[in-house]
Amino acid sequence: MLSKMESFFMPLAEKIGKNKYLIAIRDGFLLSTPLLIIGSFFLLIANFPIPNWTEFWARFFGENWTSYMSKPTSATFDIMAILAVIGIGYSFADQLKVDRLAAAAVGLVSWFILMPYQITQGDVVVTGIPLGWVGSRGIFVGIICTFLAIHIYAWVTKKGWVIKMPAGVPPTVTKSFAALIPSGIVLLVFFLINVLFALTPYGNAFDFVFRFLQRPLLSLGNTLGAVLIAMTFQHLFWFFGINGGSIVGSIMQPILTPLSIENLNALQAGLPLPNVVNQQFYDLFTTFGGCGSTLSMLIAMILVCKSKRIKDLSKISFVPAFFGINEPIVFGLPIVLNPTILVPFILTPLVNIVISYFSMKSGLVPFCSGVQMPWTTPVVISGFLTTGWRGALLQLILLVIGVFIYLPFVKMIDKQYLKEGESLGSDEDDISLDDLSFDDL
Repeated sequence: MLSKMESFFMPLAEKIGKNKYLIAIRDGFLLSTPLLIIGSFFLLIANFPIPNWTEFWARFFGENWTSYMSKPTSATFDIMAILAVIGIGYSFADQLKVDRLAAAAVGLVSWFILMPYQITQGDVVVTGIPLGWVGSRGIFVGIICTFLAIHIYAWVTKKGWVIKMPAGVPPTVTKSFAALIPSGIVLLVFFLINVLFALTPYGNAFDFVFRFLQRPLLSLGNTLGAVLIAMTFQHLFWFFGINGGSIVGSIMQPILTPLSIENLNALQAGLPLPNVVNQQFYDLFTTFGGCGSTLSMLIAMILVCKSKRIKDLSKISFVPAFFGINEPIVFGLPIVLNPTILVPFILTPLVNIVISYFSMKSGLVPFCSGVQMPWTTPVVISGFLTTGWRGALLQLILLVIGVFIYLPFVKMIDKQYLKEGESLGSDEDDISLDDLSFDDL
């Protein structure tokens, strides 16, 4: 079975591994990976799942200590898309053999041209850059803008439509004037695109993409099928670098939260719990370690992988993932736009949902009580707190099943990386800024 899967996926992975677009995305996300890992640890400290954790430290550092701890997290996660656009633009320009810094800057500015400079606070609208769009929600638009902008920039440059300076002019000045016409044409194109979107009911490209992705989810209900569909959409969004939890969650939370309250009220009244599907079911029995139930994948990586890149990444990412924070592995492996890992990334949460649903429906495991708890509460502990020891055991079983689902795909990725001679972790493929000087500006 494994050999058949390898015969299908390995050639596909090898072909995709040489795709210049995916290489640019892969290398571009590497720019933000170490920062996201550091931000994850600050996030974990501020939200550590121990009762009275924040109150205890507030005695020593004041009531606002968590706001200080969350600042490094915000400084990394909230500008994730900016880092990705710069990294992807730099890598893609290198493959197209044009000035890397100039092209990356053009890609970034083009993206900002399409961005709405409006922040809504209640009924008040003020001018500013929305953090929501420079975070994970804006990555998808950023990728598209970067590729389009740098393609145009490279095409104009290779046509020779550049200002050439005479010999003896400093290299910095020469490069600046050489980038003038290509940059001007790119920005003009994006200016016209922005005008066209302004004439639509959506108003801008960012809202168009966001609302277009949300529309298929509007008819979801609270059934098993609805949860399966919602989880599928959520992970498809993550696959494209979009925070699926924020998109799908905005639709599912108003449905699932009242169901949790109904269960909690029934628990307090001593009545049978009415709902299998609720917010706790969705949060605690579908994914472990973050989207894709990647804690299972990390365990599989630690057990079988031999490539240095995967071993190092899995060790660094394990502790954050244990508490439900998995951006380091999502953008570091990466999972984003990695077709080799797409099947288990979507399948594992769906398997968890089906097994959990029928385990609870049949009476083997109690329904989730509706008791709220921190989202960083680890697997097994969260199951015990919301459904007792049987829920904790179910989570442990699902975690192990997930390991076996991920195992063959993890082996394929490991073989691919080894075959490439650790190219994903080598100086040859990494985004190197060592050779930068003022002449590159």
